[in-house]
Amino acid sequence: MKRDLGNLFPELEKDLKPYTADFTTGILPYQDIVKLINGGRISAAEPIEDTQIQPASLDLRLGATAWRVRASFLPGAASTVSAKIERMMMHQIDLTRPTVFEKGCVYIAEIMEELRLPADISGRSNPKSSTGRLDIFTRLITDGGIEFESVPEGYRGKLYIEIVPRTFSVLAQQGTRLNQMRFVRGHPPPSDQKLDELQSLDSLVYSDADTPMAAIVNHGLWISVDLEGEKGNEGGGIVGYRAKRHAPLIDLNHVNHYDPLEFWEPLRSEAQRSLVLNPDDFYILISRERIRIPPSFAASMVPYDPSVGEFRIHYAGFFDPGFGYGNNDINGARAVLEVRSHEVPFLIEHGQGVGRLIYERLLGKPERLYGANIGSNYQAQGLKLSKQFRPPATA
Repeated sequence: MKRDLGNLFPELEKDLKPYTADFTTGILPYQDIVKLINGGRISAAEPIEDTQIQPASLDLRLGATAWRVRASFLPGAASTVSAKIERMMMHQIDLTRPTVFEKGCVYIAEIMEELRLPADISGRSNPKSSTGRLDIFTRLITDGGIEFESVPEGYRGKLYIEIVPRTFSVLAQQGTRLNQMRFVRGHPPPSDQKLDELQSLDSLVYSDADTPMAAIVNHGLWISVDLEGEKGNEGGGIVGYRAKRHAPLIDLNHVNHYDPLEFWEPLRSEAQRSLVLNPDDFYILISRERIRIPPSFAASMVPYDPSVGEFRIHYAGFFDPGFGYGNNDINGARAVLEVRSHEVPFLIEHGQGVGRLIYERLLGKPERLYGANIGSNYQAQGLKLSKQFRPPATA
């Protein structure tokens, strides 16, 4: 039975009508996130900044307080995050001042934004791209939460974030943006048939020669890893980076600041075009394909797929509308892969399938698309580290 939103959220029901002629479910685009904010459904003590609102997601900010805890947790359906913090807390942290988050430690922090969602709007969270590329493991938690990164329909209350720096210790403070949230109306199903249709109308996958590539669609769009580099079989081209284990502190507010060679070991292509992943190491690699996200769709990377190997390939899995597409003037962008092997060393080879992109429709085309005109850092990217590092050529 269709729910009557008229009494619950009349301003949203009215405003969404132009975008729901064809669909009653989907991811909310930029302009409808704005309406949630203006309607008081997303609020914060400090005004929400326009730069937080992305084409199909909202950047979330750290609040004033964090806690060092003994272990990760979920509150469970009958409990709150604050109750679990009281039980697991080691000490409280004042985030109104810059604070060091030590690698290997578990923290819980308040999120500045709070929610009062309509009855059929839910939320999904994910680390931001720069967070993933620094190997900062983050997960959203809600009161009564029984799973991470998920906000149930109609949720009203505070948000919290679990923060676990895995490779680098980092400096952060109130207002730092580590994760982002999408808002979803109903339960739009992913569809391989729709992907095939998109591919036939407007290629989703391109090669470096700016020519369309065949798309492998099987429970999502498959992508493979590039271990060839610019010099191909001759070897020598940089195909990735391995994080150094004893690196300096990284201030997350610094942009284009650090010499990458202090933090990363470049990996060069070899004749075998392969790489053995160490379970204790963190890698930045890149997809062989250049992918596109059309304006009426958003995509998410499946972060861990045991069918292709015991490794995680992506922490920051959101791809916004317009990524690698722009205004239909960009023939794709590479997907940067944040890779960590599980338990055992694992051999990966050039062209090996390593993950899947799940495309989902939006309720309507967003008024903003991913790209340079809204300050996006990774449009038309190649092998690129997080925004805190200078380009290797100028380091």
